[in-house]
Amino acid sequence: MRSASSLVEVPTLSEAAWRRGRDAMLCAATAGWALALLGFAGDPRRVVFSYLVAFLFVASLGLGALFFVMVQHLSGAVWSVSLRRVAENLTGALPAAALLFVPVALNLHQLYEWSHPEVVATDPVLQGKRAYLNVPFFLVRAFTILLLWAVLSRLLRSWSLAQDRGPGFAQPRSAARLSAAGMVLTVLTATVAAFDWIMSLEPHWYSTVFGVYFYAGAAVASLAALVTILLALRRGGLLVTEVGVEHFHDLGKWLFGLIVFWAYIAFSQYMLIWYANLPEETAWFRTRAQGGWLPWAALLALGHFVAPFFALISRAAKRNLRWLGLVSAWVLAMHYLDLYWQVMPVIHRTGPQWHWVDAAALAAVVSTAGLLVWRYFRHQALIPVGDPRLPRSLEFHNV
Repeated sequence: MRSASSLVEVPTLSEAAWRRGRDAMLCAATAGWALALLGFAGDPRRVVFSYLVAFLFVASLGLGALFFVMVQHLSGAVWSVSLRRVAENLTGALPAAALLFVPVALNLHQLYEWSHPEVVATDPVLQGKRAYLNVPFFLVRAFTILLLWAVLSRLLRSWSLAQDRGPGFAQPRSAARLSAAGMVLTVLTATVAAFDWIMSLEPHWYSTVFGVYFYAGAAVASLAALVTILLALRRGGLLVTEVGVEHFHDLGKWLFGLIVFWAYIAFSQYMLIWYANLPEETAWFRTRAQGGWLPWAALLALGHFVAPFFALISRAAKRNLRWLGLVSAWVLAMHYLDLYWQVMPVIHRTGPQWHWVDAAALAAVVSTAGLLVWRYFRHQALIPVGDPRLPRSLEFHNV
């Protein structure tokens, strides 16, 4: 099959390869859900917290991919056109997140102390926040946010596919307009989501920077996931010429820059709270910087910033595909550990306590989302063959 420009063969995933991927994820999802349900029967609260971390991991990957796609449309970027379809497919994690939020919604009392009327009745601080932190309003906000993200991702991908079917559709201009509004909306809704899903786990604490911190982590993790997926396709003989070393070099630049931005936001949040030295602001960091959580915090500083910063600082490192893949996998792991460090001290104040349900919940949620994302790869071109900028993207070279 050839593209509309007849310059390249259109890469598609074979049915056999697609079925192998589906079967592997189906097995992992089945095992993960079975083990998670087994753990839920014994310690439901522990499983629900593990599940929340896994849910946040998947939702953040989809959100970060949506951010990447919208930036490419807004900037009119040429270099990324040949790899944009894979990023569009990754945004399929957002409709999956809407479905995966249901167990969270059904277990709010296990997660959030403000959801208990008897607790609110004896706490003046929670009484002051009752107009915002209440179960009906929380659920309305959550499903509105998830619906908005899913609709944005669906529209951008469907327009891209429509462009493949023939000329006449002004996809670049329409996508840019939607992305301009979508960028504003996702920044605002990601902030609300971070406040609701993570920060309200400890409702006495607040940080005005926390939404940006969550969004920055999502952007970093999605870039790492995108690199990992593209390299996996490359090992399968797909997108070898369409996404070459020059494209990976730019992805490496993106990953490097976003890692620095994440570190800047993380440090800014900590520094502002540290020098203000207000008890209601320092409590969250105090728990996460003592006991068994102190080495964890140090690992995040070193592993989420220092190590990948120096690993990607050189031009040669960004062009070494094996090295770039290893760094990307490492960054994904650090993103999960960052979310774990944000959530788990709520129930384990003295330090991390690993449990097999953490792995079970992660396998269940990631594999389920993966199945929903994987269906986007079936019978569809892996590059946007109808985009008029594709030939220039295929010939892209860094200066």
